[in-house]
Amino acid sequence: MLRPIALLALLAAVLLATPLASAQALPDKYQAGKHYFLIEPAQPTSSGNKVEVIEVFSYGCIHCAHFQPTVDEWKKKMPAGAAFSYMPAFFQPTFALFGRAYYTAEVLGVAEKAHADLFKAIFVEQKPLHSMDDIANWYAQYGVKADDFVKTSTSFAVETKVNRANQMVKSYNVDGTPSIVVAGKYRVTGASSEGYDKLFDVVNFLIAKELSQPKK
Repeated sequence: MLRPIALLALLAAVLLATPLASAQALPDKYQAGKHYFLIEPAQPTSSGNKVEVIEVFSYGCIHCAHFQPTVDEWKKKMPAGAAFSYMPAFFQPTFALFGRAYYTAEVLGVAEKAHADLFKAIFVEQKPLHSMDDIANWYAQYGVKADDFVKTSTSFAVETKVNRANQMVKSYNVDGTPSIVVAGKYRVTGASSEGYDKLFDVVNFLIAKELSQPKK
């Protein structure tokens, strides 16, 4: 027969263990194959100890233009353990032109400051940006000479970035823009997250999931 103190200790242990077991049995808030997709095999990242978050986008995509304010807001308060970057898609000629222009601007150090403005120029102001010369002249307002922009657009540095993006977008199985890739393992879309306004809720969940994993 258990002594009263031993009995109380046993009951306390059972009560403490039961909620924990129940919590562990609960499904994740977001499910693979429904709210996000697994990237198989997982792809290497270049963000060091931080969780890599990439937006696959195009300046030729109106959905990306509409999504940009949401991206900007999230970037202001994104988890400290995350690192964010853009990766253009090259699905068709217009996307390819703007993707090369993005990497040209990145090499020249003006991509970030011009990013939101270029969406505005295309979809609000409807600027005729149909060639690299047109785009180079537009970027001139950021202190870049148009001739330098055009020359840089065919440089080895830009070509390397373009080739890598083409390879990685295929490896991520991205079939539309905008899409968010987390840790090289997960892909999230507006449709999978049930709306662009909810997309970063899923992204934050996946970042937390990655950060909770034991360090290798």
